[in-house]
Amino acid sequence: MASDDQHESELDLNKFPEAQGEDEKERPQPADEMSGPAMADQSDLLSMMQQTITRMERDGTTRGDLKILNRTLRELRYAFKVFQPYRRRRKVTVFGSARTAPTHPAYQQAVALGRAMAGHGWMVITGAGGGIMEAGHLGAGRDLSMGLNILLPFEQSANPIIDGDPKLVTLKYFFTRKLMFVKECSAVICLPGGFGTLDETLEVLTLLQTGKQTMIPMVLLDEPGGTYWQNFGAFVEVNLLKTALISPEDLALYTITDRVEVAVEHTLNFYRVYHSMRYVNNYLVLRICQALTAAQLEQINEAFADIVVSGQIEQLEAMPEESNEPELGHLPRLRLHFDRRRLGRLRQLIDAINATCPTCEVSAQNC
Repeated sequence: MASDDQHESELDLNKFPEAQGEDEKERPQPADEMSGPAMADQSDLLSMMQQTITRMERDGTTRGDLKILNRTLRELRYAFKVFQPYRRRRKVTVFGSARTAPTHPAYQQAVALGRAMAGHGWMVITGAGGGIMEAGHLGAGRDLSMGLNILLPFEQSANPIIDGDPKLVTLKYFFTRKLMFVKECSAVICLPGGFGTLDETLEVLTLLQTGKQTMIPMVLLDEPGGTYWQNFGAFVEVNLLKTALISPEDLALYTITDRVEVAVEHTLNFYRVYHSMRYVNNYLVLRICQALTAAQLEQINEAFADIVVSGQIEQLEAMPEESNEPELGHLPRLRLHFDRRRLGRLRQLIDAINATCPTCEVSAQNC
């Protein structure tokens, strides 16, 4: 059986520095959990799981509830196993309707999107069905496609690009499927769709707004000249922003466009200087691909003092608690005592960090 390193070698990740992410296995879930010291032994967690099973037996948990938990555990174990070999490859999750015909402009838009992201070495995750999901895989090609299919009595057989591929996972529950969609990706791009697409889109926005999902770029991509997401954006501004149900900075959590090149540029620009984040002790630590100058750091401190609870944003080296990610040990860090409430402002901070290197090529992540 091929090792993890062999899988990454087969995809020739070194050719695509912009597709090299963090080790997904070390990414906290949810994102607001604190990083602890590196631990090779997982026996404590396995013991806790076994204790939980014992307590459920003692509690007289019903067979129906046990079936839900049993299926959930089996589905997630298998999904973790399938995704593990590609843990450092950046992936974009693409949402959209299963009913979109190949002749529809939105389908062609998704094909172009998948092709463009694969051209930068990114993998494309979709729900593995037809329509927009098939189009994303068609553009990316089988080698760079991953699928998370859902068992339904209608509509949702795997598309021919991913069908039979070992990178396809079929799930019974929507909640396990949605967990994998956001857990494994470095970006989300949504095309037009029905209730399911809106559900997925709003869940990702909720996770970003509450800090349960590590900050990632999110693009709402219309077909050329389309108004699906424009209308959604107008609804948000009129019914949520103007009534103070969200904050103005929450609009920074997503961008709306009808151009594939804008969607791709927005996604790649997010990782121009910014690399990843962790909570360590009471601090948020942002790993960056190049150090800021003293003047740049001063400007950022002045602009974002409102989200710093105490002290200032500091630039420093890797902290001891991050030793379980040695491949990122060389990256500079920005550390701040973040208020953990205004996540839209955090997104704006990341944008400001990326703007400190305006002359970088988008495709060269490590400037």
